[in-house]
Amino acid sequence: MSTLVELLADHTGLPGESVDHLQRVVAEWQLLADLSFSDFLMWVPVEEGADEFVCVAQVRPTTGPTAHPEDVVGTRFTSDEHPQLCRAMREVRICREEEPHWYRDLPMRREAIPVRLGDSVIAVLSRETNLATPRVPSPMEIAYLGSAADLCQMITDGTFPCPEVDTGVHTSPRVGDGLVRVDQSGTVVFASPNGQSAYHRMGYESDLVGTRLVPLTRSLVRDPFDAADVAHHIQDAIDGKPGTRTEVETLPGAVVLFRALPLRPAGRAAGALILVRDVTEVKRLDRALLSKDATIREIHHRVKNNLQTVAALLRLQSRRTQSTEAKQALTESVRRVSSIAMVHEALSMSVDERVDLDSLFDKVLPMVGEVATAEAQVRVSRTGSFGEVAAEIATPLVMVVAELVQNAVEHAFSGGRQGQVNIVVERSARWLDVFVRDNGKGLPPDFSLDRADGLGLQIARTLVESELRGSLTLRGRPEDDEAVDDVSADNGNGEKASGTEAAVRIPLSRRS
Repeated sequence: MSTLVELLADHTGLPGESVDHLQRVVAEWQLLADLSFSDFLMWVPVEEGADEFVCVAQVRPTTGPTAHPEDVVGTRFTSDEHPQLCRAMREVRICREEEPHWYRDLPMRREAIPVRLGDSVIAVLSRETNLATPRVPSPMEIAYLGSAADLCQMITDGTFPCPEVDTGVHTSPRVGDGLVRVDQSGTVVFASPNGQSAYHRMGYESDLVGTRLVPLTRSLVRDPFDAADVAHHIQDAIDGKPGTRTEVETLPGAVVLFRALPLRPAGRAAGALILVRDVTEVKRLDRALLSKDATIREIHHRVKNNLQTVAALLRLQSRRTQSTEAKQALTESVRRVSSIAMVHEALSMSVDERVDLDSLFDKVLPMVGEVATAEAQVRVSRTGSFGEVAAEIATPLVMVVAELVQNAVEHAFSGGRQGQVNIVVERSARWLDVFVRDNGKGLPPDFSLDRADGLGLQIARTLVESELRGSLTLRGRPEDDEAVDDVSADNGNGEKASGTEAAVRIPLSRRS
């Protein structure tokens, strides 16, 4: 089954920032589907024509009947078949069909909700409600639909979901766990039966409607610091600030999850939604897994310590070696072992076997500069973001980039000349492209990567092709690249240097 990222890579040319935003929308939209009692489909205009849309994701409600029992992902619609998609994208507003739409003998109501990022509409959500089963409006349904309407308007405004705060949506309470809505003053105007029950288990026996939720919740939490924290998060959401997930232990000994979402449709303060869930039993089961996670992190920590010991022994041997060539080989080995040790150090502090490469390279690159020859005055910089990658990618990628930077430092600036090496990172839905560019003397006229016998290039090429399933090329630096032109360099004959670019392309999806 194709993932959202793969479908976006196959059908669109969206940049990485837009892909990330659509992934955040998909992470949140089960909440929208449950509040709306409706299916949600995500449509993006195909790259070859703006009048044709393809469905790249689908979610069904758990609170009502689905309008699409079959899989719709991959379906294409033209503007004639679904005119509201083009209209919503063009007018940047929610567009609703005046008459019910019949789909496979099922009447449904369709609405098109533009997904806005900055000043651009990057996709359209189609909210499709099954009208075959008549619904009697109840206070709960009215409250749900009103909350869904506010959140959908915020998607059109570009204010939901918020990218600044990690809300932990995959482990947050859902609509069915318990929902409480408060107005601008923090007074409860609606509480679902499960939301009311959650507060009953926290020790509050009365009806929630009409109470001030912030002081009430503070009084029910056992730890005063946790009480202040959860009250602060709820108040922030009421004030329009991004909400977060909070876990607290209440006075009767229950463990409860809270998540507060601000409601500000069209920039107008409309209170907040509080999702609440009793996770006392879940926490008991989670404790059984803590020892396993701790063991894995401890293994990474011990591997890191062992590699640091190996690096120290190699460094000691290098100091006792008289041969310049052997000393250089041992010093490079120290760098390689230390780079791998840093990856394991990052994994020892990670809970999901993923590595933040940006912070890791900020530690590795200075170490590469230390290994450079003393007479070469080279500055190493980075442009762009690697982001987080899986553990199996992190180690070979760190090794490859370190080897390419080291190769540029050693060979592009002979004779103590000044220069600059710039690492340029470009990440899209399908590819991770890394360019190591220098403004040194350039490649020899007869250079061929296939015939290169340098150990660093051999290591880089082997890791790229075998471990990362990517490609590595070396060529002259592009003429329009000005990222490394602020430091003068020449080719040894008084002529301006041409520079070299090492390009690494790594697939991020299976189809690549």
